[in-house]
Amino acid sequence: MERLRILAVGVGGQGILLFSRVLGEVALSSGTPIAMSEVHGMAQRGGVVETNIVLGGVRSPLISEGEVDILVGLEPAETLRALPRTRKDTVIVSSTDPVIPQIVKDGLATYPDLTEPLQKLQEAYPRVYLFPGEEIAREAGTARALNIVTLGALAGTGLLPFSKEDFLEAIKKIVKPKFLEANLKAFEAGFSVTAS
Repeated sequence: MERLRILAVGVGGQGILLFSRVLGEVALSSGTPIAMSEVHGMAQRGGVVETNIVLGGVRSPLISEGEVDILVGLEPAETLRALPRTRKDTVIVSSTDPVIPQIVKDGLATYPDLTEPLQKLQEAYPRVYLFPGEEIAREAGTARALNIVTLGALAGTGLLPFSKEDFLEAIKKIVKPKFLEANLKAFEAGFSVTAS
């Protein structure tokens, strides 16, 4: 398999580590070499979290600036913040539902209007998949399944060398039984957003 470099970004509390764990399980189960590196920052709720995931010819789990093949964002501002690590042909898969920081909730700052930057993003990259991830997760049963909705959207692009069933099996293996039904629905809903 040719090397595939995925950068997943979000904020603490969104479940980006579960996202990465499920993707890692899919790769390992299929015999695909994988390396991951996580950056937690201030990963309590609201802090930046990112995971570098390299599939295939793995040399290092770190992805340098300009080397990202697929940028996956669970939070739109973090997706935009990660753009310097992409290149012109990077595929972008991102939720458009923002996580409002506490400082904004307290009235001490404002959350930027991302309408125009997200529009420019769609003009600047050849393949951009934007979707209301939290809304889709809520419809599937729980807003906390945004991470699995996003994983489904990534799987639905067809860019990864794994089947839909590979992902569903990994979710069944990793997600706790009481959360399984909502997460399976969330994956299916995310998958349908990008599958053609």
